[in-house]
Amino acid sequence: MFKYTIPHLLHWIFPNYTWKVKTTKKVVYFTFDDGPHPEITPWVLEQLAIYHAKATFFMVGENIVKHPNIFEQVKLHGHQIGNHTFNHLNGWKTNNESYFKNMERCQQLTKTNLFRPPYGRIKNGQAKQISKTLQIIMWSRLSRDYDINLNIQESLKALKLLPANGAIFVFHDSEKAFDNLKIILPELLQYYQSKGYCFESL
Repeated sequence: MFKYTIPHLLHWIFPNYTWKVKTTKKVVYFTFDDGPHPEITPWVLEQLAIYHAKATFFMVGENIVKHPNIFEQVKLHGHQIGNHTFNHLNGWKTNNESYFKNMERCQQLTKTNLFRPPYGRIKNGQAKQISKTLQIIMWSRLSRDYDINLNIQESLKALKLLPANGAIFVFHDSEKAFDNLKIILPELLQYYQSKGYCFESL
């Protein structure tokens, strides 16, 4: 199940990252990476609206430039925006100067206080600098919807573990993930609502 859930050891090793929200309330946090996408993001917004759910969208700057109307639509629906770099950079493979410039380029568009490193990969020096101004958001449950060979029932089983108070879930509003997302997202929205949970943005 560690493919879908984050070991508590990582919470201890990297305490300055937000892996989940500390709360006793029955609330979960659904997040979406890599958008906005002209077809998939609006579909996600429709699904969220059915359950009166608020979410957080970690957006790639170049996609915001391509689809500014979708970016505005997400904000109009009352969802939170997060910075996901301008070109979806892997921090492990990018020098610090280039990484910071790329992140700042996205920040000019998103104007947010939330940052999620693409792939969850970020060097300590990069994290130290960015965390001076932005909250670094990781996750406690990963849908793996981007995996074309995903065992959907295995993923759903892991994502339905209770209690889930304060859990941060990761989905992707991207073409690669859409076939899996179409199954996973509606089922999880229905499941958590039936268990008395509400959905909030970070």
